[in-house]
Amino acid sequence: MVKLLKGGDILITSENMKNRMNMISEMKNESTFQILEYDNLQGAMDLNTALQINLMKDSSIRLKQIRIILDDSEVKIEAGALSYMKGDIEIVNKTGGIIGLGKKFFSSKVTGESMFKPVLRGTGEVFLEPSFGHFTLIELEDEEIIIDDELFYACEEGIEVEPVMQKSISSMIFGKEGIYQTRLRGSGIVVLEIPVPEKEIFRCKLFRDVLKIDGNFAILRSGNIEFTVEKSGTTLVGTALNGEGLLNVYRGTGEVWLVPTESIYSNLKERGLRDLEDIEKEDIDEWLL
Repeated sequence: MVKLLKGGDILITSENMKNRMNMISEMKNESTFQILEYDNLQGAMDLNTALQINLMKDSSIRLKQIRIILDDSEVKIEAGALSYMKGDIEIVNKTGGIIGLGKKFFSSKVTGESMFKPVLRGTGEVFLEPSFGHFTLIELEDEEIIIDDELFYACEEGIEVEPVMQKSISSMIFGKEGIYQTRLRGSGIVVLEIPVPEKEIFRCKLFRDVLKIDGNFAILRSGNIEFTVEKSGTTLVGTALNGEGLLNVYRGTGEVWLVPTESIYSNLKERGLRDLEDIEKEDIDEWLL
């Protein structure tokens, strides 16, 4: 049952339609950024979907959404990330003229990132697309970070987003991060979509030190850190004997974010999808008995 109040402004319904989301993280500057989490998903209309939602709930997998509150301010978002917005907000595509357009076209081709990152300007609320992924909020103060491609999600207008070429030949040729990564530089809040929960990120701080990694699970670095790819042994024979091959090496002073559990999830996903189908069939058979 739905009833319209006098004046036609508010609907009274038989259902409790309050927004049921919890704020799990917040950061404020010129704009306010929030990570929201849905309490529960109850919209399944078939058994297969219901089983999947129940498994995700039991595994503490929650649907999340980014909310940005603008107060006569501007933010940049990844193309396609917008869900909806409310208030006096306009969408602006800043190309920077012919030269700027050429740079954006070139960077989109070499990095695989979207050519345009829409700018939202005004006062109101912006909600980005819901996701079962993981997010983190970072505030930069006249700093820069270099991140893996596809991690960028949103930021304040004071942050410059641009591709940056690997400085060493070894990292270009042998590093699986690609020839280009993404550099975020300036002052303001940044939203990243990260591959694992925040509590599983190992923040390795270096002070004139060396970090060597067997794998590609460093997703961010800051400060004055040089990235190269080197042989694990002093000679080609030594490299072949120890079985490790090439190592990603980070030298200098700053911070490197590591996600060592990412490969575990990838392996489980590849191996587990087939098993999950079998489990679902067994559960359905049990429920039908």
